[in-house]
Amino acid sequence: MSVLFTNAAVLTMDGSREPLKNAFVAVERHKITYVGAERPEGVFDRVVDCSGKVMMPGFVNAHTHLPMTLMRGYGGGHDLQTWLYDYIFPAEAKLDPRAVAAGTDLGLAEMIATGVTCVADMYMHTGVIADRIVKAGLSANLSCGGVYFGAAEEFSPDKCNDCRNQQELTDSWHNYGGGQIRVDASIHGEYTSNAPLWRWMSDYAQKHGLRMHAHISETVSEHQASISRHGRTPVQVLGDHGAWENGGIAAHCVYTTPEDWEIMKDKSVTCVHNPWSNLKLGSGIAPVPAMLKAGVNVALGSDGMSSHNSADLFSDMKLAAALHCGAGRDPMAMGAWDALEMATVRGARALGRTDTGVIAPGYVADLILVDFTAPNLMPCHDPAENLVFSAHGSNVVMNMARGQVIYENGEFFTIDLARVRSEVEGYALPLLFG
Repeated sequence: MSVLFTNAAVLTMDGSREPLKNAFVAVERHKITYVGAERPEGVFDRVVDCSGKVMMPGFVNAHTHLPMTLMRGYGGGHDLQTWLYDYIFPAEAKLDPRAVAAGTDLGLAEMIATGVTCVADMYMHTGVIADRIVKAGLSANLSCGGVYFGAAEEFSPDKCNDCRNQQELTDSWHNYGGGQIRVDASIHGEYTSNAPLWRWMSDYAQKHGLRMHAHISETVSEHQASISRHGRTPVQVLGDHGAWENGGIAAHCVYTTPEDWEIMKDKSVTCVHNPWSNLKLGSGIAPVPAMLKAGVNVALGSDGMSSHNSADLFSDMKLAAALHCGAGRDPMAMGAWDALEMATVRGARALGRTDTGVIAPGYVADLILVDFTAPNLMPCHDPAENLVFSAHGSNVVMNMARGQVIYENGEFFTIDLARVRSEVEGYALPLLFG
């Protein structure tokens, strides 16, 4: 299908930081074929008048756990360790593939309606998640979150569930749909595994050309325990075992150090900033401005809806921008364009996807329209300022992922929301919570 967008105010996110006015954007199948001031030649299957709307790339949610939407708000008011071990892990132990599918669909519906077109998700039953994402029409980097709590001397990849999960996931889904689904290797965290798993997962990643996804220095106790055990930070000790050779994602990074940042910059490891989750769990504030200044790529993630309670990345952009200005007592510490880049082009970079996050010819047609006639977006002196500090996910009126309109004016085209509600309320929640 071919689509021509007309009269568009476009934030291309190509580095220029200058919105285009009254522009034309053409899409053929799943690619952008034209962006410019003159109407392109040809006949289009659909013409969309974008008057009163702003077009921007769809958001890349660079660290999330989709099925945890089922646990939204469960166990709130506790620190990370208490929350995980007393609330989340017991609930997760009851999950089955059907419940995971229901939670994934619910999370995807919320993300689609608020402008997300691509995710990096880490969770169990990952093949089920891949299937639901394909049906929803988004793109994703998926990982299983490798853990190993056994004795190091007893480790065997044949007996480690997450080694088998990694192999099955890679064999079944890596580069599915021409790259719609990509598989990452994963180490859940330094504190949930040990050296034999790190070495095996790192070797597997290098052999198969996979990136790595891990939780890093989320809490001060996690960070200090790694130093006590190994004399090295989590970034450093995983790097010592080859985890970062193909680059990847380090989620949270609240207590990372300048020495860590040098490694991350050199190995193309992205910090995924999860400001809402880190604040709600009392974990702290990642030193994002310093990391950016050090040359580290920084993207945005919601984390799981169990700790964030929301998948609205507009909220994360606003918090990220305001938080660091306030914490540093510097109104220039994080600007609107910085936050927009973290949610789009820097997120694409985090996933190793060089064909999304920008509106330009040749890129995947991942784009959203935001209604700037809404009261909260009027008047508009600066589209970037309004998008970051005024907009809500509810202002998204169209989501096009991979050239397919998957949401428009409140209607979902790839997710049956009534069926999702029925599955969540009739099956998944009774299974987990009785």
